[in-house]
Amino acid sequence: MTTLLRPYTATTGRILRQLRNDHRTVAMILVVPALLMTLLYFIYQDAPPAPHSALTIFDRVGITMLGILPFIVMFLITAIAMQRERTSGTLERLLTTPLRKLDLLAGYGSAFSIAAAAQAAVACAVAFWLLGLEAAGNPGWVMVIAIVDAICGVALGLLASAFARTEFQAVQFMPVVVAPQIFLCGLLVPRDQLPGWLEAISDVMPLSYAVDALQQVSVSPEPTATMWRDIAVVAGFTVVALCLGAATLRRRTP
Repeated sequence: MTTLLRPYTATTGRILRQLRNDHRTVAMILVVPALLMTLLYFIYQDAPPAPHSALTIFDRVGITMLGILPFIVMFLITAIAMQRERTSGTLERLLTTPLRKLDLLAGYGSAFSIAAAAQAAVACAVAFWLLGLEAAGNPGWVMVIAIVDAICGVALGLLASAFARTEFQAVQFMPVVVAPQIFLCGLLVPRDQLPGWLEAISDVMPLSYAVDALQQVSVSPEPTATMWRDIAVVAGFTVVALCLGAATLRRRTP
């Protein structure tokens, strides 16, 4: 068993060492979401509370952004980092070894997932304990959902990088993959108020379920069946994206 896991653990360790030595990427992962949450707090600081609700506008929007921001940042960083591995020739050299594609992507996914967990923990700590974000449920559930959603962003970033030939092309997937999910996830308009065909599209987007799970925590003191379902759906999207990424991984960089 140890021999079978060695390529996976070696890949995970290598990526973590690269991340540790890249201080700008570490700052992007850990600091940027927390700073954006702080900016959001000051934007809504003087906004009147919503009628017939104990939650402020910052509470309602902020808890949603705790799922959206890690998803965006991890998608972008993972897609660019994976494409950099391709253009540098590192990925091609690795694929000439007996290393399996799924082990390779699982190693990348695990390394960036650890970074995603740290990112979500910092963002949630800043939001709840420094900015005073309120939710009916336990903030721990918000952190769990944010981590799962960030890992989904990692998986989709790995998948998107398979279809890009340069880092610039990897960035171009942002408006294609991420922007529609932000528009349709329920942040701007409740999903049940969308036109039928747009609601159907939102039903096949993982960010919709992450936002729905966070909204469940926002209004319910205890975990709900809907929240568990939403987390399972996001996790399912993550597994499918990793498997598709392994299936589309080329042994030669064009």
